[in-house]
Amino acid sequence: MKENQATSKNKHIMIINKLILSCMFFIFLLYLILRTNSPSFKLKNLPINSSTSSTCNKIPPSLAEALFHYAATNITPQQKHDEISMTFRVLEKKSPCNFLIFGLGFDSLMWSSFNHNGRTIFIEEDKDWIEKITKEVPNKIEAYHYTYETKLDQATELLNIGRREDSCKIVGDPRNSKCPLALKNLPKQVYEIEWDVIMVDAPRGSSFDQPGRMKVIYTAGLLARNKENGETDVFVHDCKRYAEDKFSRSFLCEEYIREEVRYLRHFTIPSYRSGLIKSFCP
Repeated sequence: MKENQATSKNKHIMIINKLILSCMFFIFLLYLILRTNSPSFKLKNLPINSSTSSTCNKIPPSLAEALFHYAATNITPQQKHDEISMTFRVLEKKSPCNFLIFGLGFDSLMWSSFNHNGRTIFIEEDKDWIEKITKEVPNKIEAYHYTYETKLDQATELLNIGRREDSCKIVGDPRNSKCPLALKNLPKQVYEIEWDVIMVDAPRGSSFDQPGRMKVIYTAGLLARNKENGETDVFVHDCKRYAEDKFSRSFLCEEYIREEVRYLRHFTIPSYRSGLIKSFCP
């Protein structure tokens, strides 16, 4: 009896999550349609010709396909709806933008759709998983494989190195950094694009023999600081785990924390290129 009740409760939760996700998509679609139909948007972004009026009210195909995909599946995204909402609010203001995500999951199509007309890139450690996800939504996901070399059991050692070494406080291109925490051989797109939003949700880092997120978090901080202008919003998932908590507070900086919901922590990191900011953490 208890097992049946638990199963029924889980199904009920899944249905609620799907409804919430669908509502979020509808809200975002409505926002896009209203923005597209506003006079200022038409003047700045749309060519003036006779074909414009016949297409401006249509839902963008990529968003419609994403909505259908999630409505037709029993799989729900890994993050909870209040965590998703926190990132959604940022993307609502910044999209279309450049969005870098470490980790490829069931929510990948959702993130790409929220950043409609922007560029969303995923970095994933599992080749088979990339193949699986991209087959489900062909031509909709831009994902690259990367093999992490460090293990979670090195977290304390790497944290001490990062705090001790002066080279880890120098802001610049990660490829040129002498800090042992900098990832230097990620896909070239990671270094060539200036990122408006970065999400750290990989590698897995749930057991000591798995790759941890230590170097990813540090490198995300370098990419954000090395942006030419403006701020970069950085999100770290599973922020209550040791590595994610310590490294994000140390190298994304507690002073840059803007919000935390459940297991998702949001940082806003300014550009250091002007030279006006002298310390790695304020």
